[in-house]
Formats: sequence, C-alpha cells, structure tokens
Amino acid sequence: MADPTTAPQTPASPLDIRRILAYLPHRYPFILLDRVLEMRPGDRIRALKNVTINEPFFQGHFPGLPIMPGVLIVEAMGQAGGVLFMESLPPEKRGLPVYFMSIDKVRFRRPVVPGDQLILDLHILKSRAKAVKMEGVALVDGAKAAEAQFMATIGEETPGEEASAL
Repeated sequence: MADPTTAPQTPASPLDIRRILAYLPHRYPFILLDRVLEMRPGDRIRALKNVTINEPFFQGHFPGLPIMPGVLIVEAMGQAGGVLFMESLPPEKRGLPVYFMSIDKVRFRRPVVPGDQLILDLHILKSRAKAVKMEGVALVDGAKAAEAQFMATIGEETPGEEASAL
C-alpha cells in the first residue's frame, strides 16, 4: 500500500483512485470516491463519485426505481472529508485511523440516481490537533442533493491499521 506521507501534494492537485485507496481503508463495494478533483490541505476538498447502475445497493434500493441511499451519500462526503483531514495532518499522524464523532444538520434535497456525477464539496470549519469539524454539500449538475456537518477524530494506532476509518 502506498504511503501517503511520502507523496508530495501541491495545494490543488487531484488524486486518482490509487491515492485515495492509500488514505482510506475502504474497498469495493464500500469505497465511494472515484477521484479528488481539487484539494487545499487544511481548507477544502472537491471529490467525485460516479453513480452507476452497477452499484450493489441499487439491487434493493429500490427495484424499478434506483435511488442512492442517503446514508451512502453522507458516507461519500465523510470519505472525502477523511482524505482532506489526513492530508491536513502532520506527516507523523497520517495513516492513523479517523472516526466519525458526529453527523449534524443533514438534509437531503434531491434523489441521486444512476448516471449522476456526485460532486462532494467540503471545507474545514475548525481543526484541532486530534479533531476536525467540517461541513459540505453533495451536488448533482450544480444542484444540492445533500448537505451535512461532520466531526471526526484521530484514533490510536493499532496493529494492522494503515489508513483512516472514516
């Protein structure tokens, strides 16, 4: 697995799926990011999720009317926030697990369906040594699909953990 502490990042450089996988422990079918389009460590991130009919959750949500579950939209936002948080940490803290502390002010504004591109825009509201508060929106074609505020914290290193758990 790639070490996120060794790859240099310019403030707005994109990340492909290989770099995202270096930050997050999630794997198929639960990795919900395809690309980071822009990122300013310590400030904000813009990420992309391509929503396809091949997603396993569409088999049951809902047959004949496929809609991306709202909790998975929030999870995708959390994964983007996890990448931003990790990239914003000092190199010696990168790779520690990151956990949700709270999810607040969640609102769903429109359904997300196969064929949509979900753009995840998050920015940091407050940051401390071991915790962060962010807010963000999920957009489809420029229209707000969801919004939320998140708090997350850094966990302690345990054997076998190599990336965030957000």
